[in-house]
Amino acid sequence: MLRTIGVKGIEDLFSDVPQKLLTSPSPDLPAPLTEMELTAKFRELASANASTQTHLCLMGGGVYDHYVPAIVPSLLSRSEFLTAYAPYQAEMSQGTLQAMFEYQTMICRLTRMDIANSSFYDGTSALAAALFMAHKKEPERRRVLLGHFSPSQMRLLRTHLEGTPLDLEFLPLGAKGCIDAEAISGDGLLAVAASCPNYVGIVPEMEMLSEAAHARGAFFIASVDPLSLGVLHPPGSYGADIVVGEAQCLGIPMNFGGPLLGLMAARESFLRLMPGRLAGQAFDVEGRRGFVMTLQTREQHIRRERATSNICSNQALNALAACIYLSLLGKRGLTDVAEQCLHKANYLYREIQALPGFAPVFPGAPVFKEFAIRCPRSAPEMVEKALARGILLGIPLRETTGDDRDLLIAVTEKRTRAELDRVLEFLRSVR
Repeated sequence: MLRTIGVKGIEDLFSDVPQKLLTSPSPDLPAPLTEMELTAKFRELASANASTQTHLCLMGGGVYDHYVPAIVPSLLSRSEFLTAYAPYQAEMSQGTLQAMFEYQTMICRLTRMDIANSSFYDGTSALAAALFMAHKKEPERRRVLLGHFSPSQMRLLRTHLEGTPLDLEFLPLGAKGCIDAEAISGDGLLAVAASCPNYVGIVPEMEMLSEAAHARGAFFIASVDPLSLGVLHPPGSYGADIVVGEAQCLGIPMNFGGPLLGLMAARESFLRLMPGRLAGQAFDVEGRRGFVMTLQTREQHIRRERATSNICSNQALNALAACIYLSLLGKRGLTDVAEQCLHKANYLYREIQALPGFAPVFPGAPVFKEFAIRCPRSAPEMVEKALARGILLGIPLRETTGDDRDLLIAVTEKRTRAELDRVLEFLRSVR
């Protein structure tokens, strides 16, 4: 096998690992520890980490430090949910199927769309699938215009869509931090996809973008932060054809960046094209309610050429977390959390702009819970100094804006006035 792939020995397979990280064949290990000693040792090692338990977190960019109510992990830890797989035997899987059905229902109500599936791996894979759906609907059209997404999302989309006939065009940020409706032009346009809020925190005029896309005969795909729908108009109200998004904000911890939860909802006309799983509600001859898998479109269930995906495992456990979270908060609670994010983020945004040497990257543009600020010095340097003060300050935006001083800061409902004022005190000290 080594000869076939062209390497001399096993060691060559690990050549990317730095030598200093490799152990000797007979490492000099310490004597075994008792359970109590080992626990203490690991606590000591863990204390060297910077985490949201020890540091004030203002990092976002797609994964956010929202509060997760205790009931969410408590219910998720039940054994019948932890080992859930494909609920093919409906008579044995009513709990899982009902949870999926309830989740789909909540996503439909939240987005004001007709149908929803029972989740994707993450928001970016959901967006890629939405583009596949649109292409199946209009196979003669190939051009896709994409509003500004994060650099990692753009890389993932290119990977997902490599080898397909789709022609991706990533539109640049305008002066207001979002794409301009006038940029939606040209022939053979299949779809326009825009995020709300976008990667730099700006809330674009989605209704105008939707109208511009439809005027060109294209589909409009909205990528949304579902929590923002507590204060912003739902995509169904401004004519979105497909809605996707990252739902980590709905009761799912940051988890070092994953696993995440991709949501998808659409108009009813896409029902037969929607990938993933759909749970349906049915009644038997005696009128008793039950739940089933319906409209199954994997190649295991229908002819391969008609299959819409090969999603073998969705994010059912994380979808259940979102379902519990939404049930707990309700309509009023969701609005309250969204309003707290909105007001706290705008408070910090406004106060930072008043500091000498700081300025908004996109002046006058509306923000929800995240904003881009231009610092008086290098953003990576600011982040490093903040870390020493117990603050996870944000994400440098050089790859996005081209300016080394630009910084993306996120503020969730967890942040208190005292914490935000502590951030301001730090910023004053490092001008």
